[in-house]
Amino acid sequence: MINTRVEIEVPTRYVTRNPQILRGEPSIAGTSIPVRTIIEMWRMNLSVEEISAGLPDLSLAQIFDALSFYQDNVEEVNAFIEANRITDAMVYESTGRTFRKAA
Repeated sequence: MINTRVEIEVPTRYVTRNPQILRGEPSIAGTSIPVRTIIEMWRMNLSVEEISAGLPDLSLAQIFDALSFYQDNVEEVNAFIEANRITDAMVYESTGRTFRKAA
């Protein structure tokens, strides 16, 4: 018999790590929204309410839990942010265009 059981780690009430979802990257349980998405919005100075408006499937409790998880796991989440960063060179390679820098 083949063992098909998947170990799912649940570090907080709303944040989970499931190897079958986003290759185990911390995400909001029951969704495929990674914690890094919420953190990057927060870093753009969006309020929790604005993040909620942009991610209407999430509750305020889920967003606050992701922010709390980040405070306890800064290095891990930052590593996922860096690994998923889209550089100007990547944009140029796929589109032939670059972003203009704001004056």
